[in-house]
Amino acid sequence: MILTVTLNTALDLTYRVPALTPHASHRVTQVIERPGGKGLNVARVLAALGYETVVTGFAGGATGEVLRGHLAGLPLTDALVTSAGPTRRTVAVVDTSTGDTTQLNEPGPALTSAEWSAFTGHYAGLLADGADAVALCGSLPPGIHVGAYAELIRLARAAGVPVLLDTSGEPLRRGIAARPDLVKPNADELAHLTGSREPHRATRDARRRGAHAVVSSLGPEGMLAATPDGVWQAAPPAAMKGNPTGAGDSAVAGLLSGLVDGLPWPERLARAVALSAATVLSPVAGEFDRSAYEGLLPRVTVTERAEAA
Repeated sequence: MILTVTLNTALDLTYRVPALTPHASHRVTQVIERPGGKGLNVARVLAALGYETVVTGFAGGATGEVLRGHLAGLPLTDALVTSAGPTRRTVAVVDTSTGDTTQLNEPGPALTSAEWSAFTGHYAGLLADGADAVALCGSLPPGIHVGAYAELIRLARAAGVPVLLDTSGEPLRRGIAARPDLVKPNADELAHLTGSREPHRATRDARRRGAHAVVSSLGPEGMLAATPDGVWQAAPPAAMKGNPTGAGDSAVAGLLSGLVDGLPWPERLARAVALSAATVLSPVAGEFDRSAYEGLLPRVTVTERAEAA
């Protein structure tokens, strides 16, 4: 069983309009509603790939009930904890004339120390209930201390469960010091953490800060992995044109499933890059195109790199 943690779940709303004009009224041509938050996106991909997947985190209020209703239709297990505060919403307004998207993200519920304490006990129980790996994903809602992910990493390590961390800012800085098995920042997050925009140097520095392995997203150029077994770069066969929404979460699903399957690093990276590219190509934002994934997987190029000086 693979466990994903989304502390700041969201109900994602997408509005499509013919053209987005400031200070004007707009007629919405399409509304799409789906459960959101990075860990839920990862879980959806894992479940689609056939992995037994459990999701946890917080959901509350009427919005949380709607979110859980959507989860009920997916092949995964809902182990979310109810919060007193309502689940946040994210609103994406897509200008269909240009393809540009304007994003509005609510902050999430203000959680109490009692709610956090109850969650950590619940989480520890899920780890002990046969978890093969856990992914800690996304932002922290108000009220949770910035060392929350570090605390969850220590609990996973104590339970002997491999843990992947995908967050940013101070939660990433605190979390990486707790020695997760893998962190997956994008180039901007890695630069903010290390102060370097040179990918090899930055991934090496991030490993020195505590992560067992670091996989950095390089956008159209694929992914770079610095691991105890070596350094590899994986790239898709060509630049993919499409919607990158959710591509990073699909990559996390690829890395996590590869870890559970015991794949060597080059094969894990190839899976992650193929899933990410297939998500860009999907006509539905945040989903991956299975036929594209199967066609891309054998065409991903993985090259071993020398350690940076």
